[in-house]
Amino acid sequence: MAVDNQDVLKTVVLLAAGVAVVPLFRRIGLGSVLGYLAAGVAIGPFGLAFFLDPQTILHIAELGVVMFLFVIGLEMQPSRLWNMRRQIFGLGLTQVVVCGAALTAAGVFIWGLKPGVALIAGMGFVLSSTAIVMQVLEERGDRIIANRQRVMSVLLLEDLAIVPLLALVAVLSPGPTESGSERLLAIAAGLAGVLGLVAVSKWLLNPMFRLLAASGAREVMTGAALLVVLGAALAMQVSGLSMAMGAFAAGVMLSESSFRHQLEADIEPFRGLLLGLFFMGVGMSLNVHLVVANWAALLTGVLVYMGLKMLGVYIVGRIAGESNREATARAALMSQGGEFAFVLYSAATQGGVLDPGLNAALTAGVIMSMALTPLIALAARWLLTRGTPQVDMAGVEEADGLAGDALVIGFGRFGQIASQALMARDISVSIIETDTDLIRSAAKFGFKVYYGDGARLDVLHASGADRAGAILVCVDKAETATRIVEIVKQAFPVVPVLARAYDRQHAIELQKRGVDFQMRETFESALDFGAEALRRLGADEDEVEQTRARIRRLDAERMAIELADGFSHETTRTFLRERWKPTPLSKPQREGKALNPEARDALAGRQTPTNAAGADI
Repeated sequence: MAVDNQDVLKTVVLLAAGVAVVPLFRRIGLGSVLGYLAAGVAIGPFGLAFFLDPQTILHIAELGVVMFLFVIGLEMQPSRLWNMRRQIFGLGLTQVVVCGAALTAAGVFIWGLKPGVALIAGMGFVLSSTAIVMQVLEERGDRIIANRQRVMSVLLLEDLAIVPLLALVAVLSPGPTESGSERLLAIAAGLAGVLGLVAVSKWLLNPMFRLLAASGAREVMTGAALLVVLGAALAMQVSGLSMAMGAFAAGVMLSESSFRHQLEADIEPFRGLLLGLFFMGVGMSLNVHLVVANWAALLTGVLVYMGLKMLGVYIVGRIAGESNREATARAALMSQGGEFAFVLYSAATQGGVLDPGLNAALTAGVIMSMALTPLIALAARWLLTRGTPQVDMAGVEEADGLAGDALVIGFGRFGQIASQALMARDISVSIIETDTDLIRSAAKFGFKVYYGDGARLDVLHASGADRAGAILVCVDKAETATRIVEIVKQAFPVVPVLARAYDRQHAIELQKRGVDFQMRETFESALDFGAEALRRLGADEDEVEQTRARIRRLDAERMAIELADGFSHETTRTFLRERWKPTPLSKPQREGKALNPEARDALAGRQTPTNAAGADI
């Protein structure tokens, strides 16, 4: 039976290719990015030829990158961006300059390109693929990347770099150049676009979303979310800037909106689908005939460029204070050219800086580098984790496909007690732990605990974190708990996160990372302990409850001050001096026994607690 509607046929082919190939590649450990690229090659003009114009697919699929950057922007509050300014304009700019210089020199001295041509060829490769890096990082959940903010900072700077690079293409172009007035007009248009976006985000979007939310029409909210993303992207493109930067800016402007989580949830399905479509479009664009005919030269060039870029990233990372593991892992992740290279090379070809043959070779090289990145990241991970002690997994199951209503991370003394409250109300609980001896011990008492590291995003996905109604972080180590909270709040912002805090300073760190609820592990138990002591010293129940409520209130006030001003010993001393006013008991004895002199002094207000260490009081 003939199919009349070719568009429907092509849509079915696209979906079928992704559904068939991507799970296979993930199953064998190569990741979804490589799967999408392979699917694109298979159905593109150099494969089964279902699609002859991959550029059409890429133009549509670029919306996936746009939405991806919008979601990233939602997680980047202006204050957080300001805190990252040194990494963005320090680490990021240094990396771009160092890698750009190395690749330009390689173009001149190895391949004999003219300096201007070598500069454009090298800088296109310097701009890493945000989509590839973040997707690989999300899937692998690499523990060796301890500071993902650095990765994000460099990617942001590289995205910003496309603007001056396009201006550089105009300068290098042998054709007629823009006049000074035209350049000023272009700059003014860009500034107008940015200011307009800021104004709309500040004064229009929140009232609009409040009005739409009051209507109760969920599909309208989804449409409004898409309108915001695409409208901001279009406005930036019209202003002469990139669509991706417009979407990112819109996300940042809405990052402190009360509708942030709703927007992210509405955009997520479209983002994933279109991002996969983007990778398939990239795969279709690979000129297989060119690669086959010149495979040795192309592969050599790609490996040289990737090697030099990795060396540059590694050196800059080490200078910036990264460990050998961290710098190596980041170098492997950012070794490829990115999607902005296609834009830069296309503009350079239209301007006469690059000839069409060189453009085709460079584009093929960038695509090959994208395809090699998941393999390089896999090899780096194996290399950096080689020699680590093997875990005894006898009688232990790894977390995979869990779907509890609550996810408990860590099953020590704290996690065991916390989980009992949920189980007592017949709530399904998924539990993961890294101590295999503890897992086996728990099994003897009837608890099903799975092996899994909550600081790895892939393990969180396998544990059902994205579907959980609440995530309880009950691990012992403060730094591990902080890292887990940071990952969870970035990846699953709508899921409530409750965390065990080691002490006051740890509680402050958790709150800064967006935890929904934190409990210091000794606070409530010590408060109960002190309350029982008061009862035995003659306090009646009203006095005990008033004292407990007052301590909680003072503790909350002090926490708010330390969150705003930072933790310090002087802050602690000043607060206790000004706010701690002891109130004597109405009945300061029990069963006819007088209090000892020290207790009388304390109750009479002659001792004021001062704790230079700032412990939990």
